[in-house]
Amino acid sequence: MKFKTEPGFFIHADAWGDPQNPPVLLLHGGGQTRHSWGDTATVLADAGWYAVALDARGHGDSDWSDKANYSIDYLASDLRTICATFDRKPALVGASMGGMTALVAEGERGPSYPEPICSAIVLVDIAPRNEQKGIERIFAFMSQNLDGFATLDEAAEAVAAYLPNRPRPSDNSRLEKNLRLRPGPNGNQRYYWHWDPNMLTIWRHSTGPDKQTDNANRLYQAARSLTVPTLIVRGGISDVVSEKVMAEFLNAVPHVQSISVADAGHMVAGDSNHAFTRAVIDFLSGVSEVSK
Repeated sequence: MKFKTEPGFFIHADAWGDPQNPPVLLLHGGGQTRHSWGDTATVLADAGWYAVALDARGHGDSDWSDKANYSIDYLASDLRTICATFDRKPALVGASMGGMTALVAEGERGPSYPEPICSAIVLVDIAPRNEQKGIERIFAFMSQNLDGFATLDEAAEAVAAYLPNRPRPSDNSRLEKNLRLRPGPNGNQRYYWHWDPNMLTIWRHSTGPDKQTDNANRLYQAARSLTVPTLIVRGGISDVVSEKVMAEFLNAVPHVQSISVADAGHMVAGDSNHAFTRAVIDFLSGVSEVSK
């Protein structure tokens, strides 16, 4: 399925479950694709939700901007447009970049959207202020291997080095969904990450250390404006949302609920999918009961 968010611009998605059930939009992190949500989406659908996993602009099969329009404002605009296509307000589950997108899309919706665009928000290991070292580690990984990989095993080695605490999969079939095989500079076929490298320049300019305070103030203001139920799920060993960052967020925005998933890093859903998905379902089920 796909959503038109601008003239001639489309966001692609996969869906699980009955479209008549309450919708949940799954928003991946930077450099990922909708395929990162497969396990969670399946369980959500089995639990009575209509799960829709999106490829953000510049990622996967969604359109890539020829003008490199990849700032949070464009991502949030896409999300508001997509939410408006549903008969029922969807819950938003956003990891990292996806969480910031949800936060801005709802918290800064403005007069064009006088009512909430969603029923609830789950922020997955992301807060208004994050540990800069963790953010830099993400950028470092994304900046490596822009010239592609000769084999899937080579790509798997790079991921394993980036995620040393996660058991390495027995096969690379899921990893292959995040790569595209195409000719390299010498005409030989190579595997490339399926996201637009132009995003890195935009993100580095907008999220560097000199921008951290301004970005945090903006996101805190958005968070304080939230009126929908909100949960933050922290990875217990995350280097992006530390215990200090989490405490600061909850002190500043006390209406936000929280949970930590032990032994999970920044990639919470991938590191401990069962515990993560159970936390999301428990939260959304509670929100659903309250709204009845």
